[in-house]
Amino acid sequence: MKTRITELFSIEHPIIQGGMHYVGLAELAAAVSNAGGLGIITALTQPTPEHLAAEIRRCREMTDKPFGVNLTFLPAVKPPDYPGYVRAIIEGGVKIVETAGNNPQKWLPPLKEAGVKVIHKCTSIRHALKAQSIGVDALSIDGFECGGHPGEDDVPNFILLPRAADELKLPFVASGGMADGRSLVAALALGADGINMGTRFIATKEAPVHDKVKAAILAATELDTRLIMRPLRNTERVLANPAVERILAKERELGDRITFQDIAPEVAGVYPRVMQQGEVDAGAWSCGMVAGLINDIPTVKELIERIMAQAEQIIRERLAGLLDGRL
Repeated sequence: MKTRITELFSIEHPIIQGGMHYVGLAELAAAVSNAGGLGIITALTQPTPEHLAAEIRRCREMTDKPFGVNLTFLPAVKPPDYPGYVRAIIEGGVKIVETAGNNPQKWLPPLKEAGVKVIHKCTSIRHALKAQSIGVDALSIDGFECGGHPGEDDVPNFILLPRAADELKLPFVASGGMADGRSLVAALALGADGINMGTRFIATKEAPVHDKVKAAILAATELDTRLIMRPLRNTERVLANPAVERILAKERELGDRITFQDIAPEVAGVYPRVMQQGEVDAGAWSCGMVAGLINDIPTVKELIERIMAQAEQIIRERLAGLLDGRL
């Protein structure tokens, strides 16, 4: 299957593995790339640019296919060493970067000069248009269904993707609610050039997370995520657990007076405990509504091959059959 995304990134299938904290390590990124998708290493999971450089080298030992690095720009009193991370990406020979968070404009010149293609994550059309205007190469359009930060507009993909297709000139992928061949065909029909999957890739054999994390996703339904940090206008979709219920109780109690410090015990620094040690109730961790569509833990290769086979069957048989008058 050829789309503008497969051509842009020189990949076989229009499937991207999104950047995920303490999940996007070399093992998963290489497995996705080897299966014909685009694997992504998450830069800020690595404590320093030097660690990122080592992770890039490790990934290159596992695959000779294209892979990328996610670099999320966050507001912080003491920001990460972004110049160092950008340097590690460039010196590591990585040619694809997924940016997220704040406007990446100031970091585009060195990346572009090094021949790096940039795909930026957006949760609204206005932000996507801004990203297009500053010179990114592609966009990831994240609907309200997505795990992590869905923005503040609450627009689901059935509306957001056609709006993006109407407004954007750049290729874009659909993120949020993507799990199988049906997701891929639907995204293509709505105007996208591929899909970006996060939660679905956590529930694979190669995902370098504790088995209890995968089991929690498998046990969850589409009703088992919650939105936290809405009063802080930093909304995050997470899997429901006791820590999340404590956060929501504090939000109800404190209302507009709530600060990040009030919920820090349930949010700050919990990812190593959850993803590595399997303490799935230790705090809030990102998970999409798509958990309701996840019923097994295949290898990455099995998952991608299944998605592509199902998508082809839907297009060639069901959709073509509708045109031919076959039910």
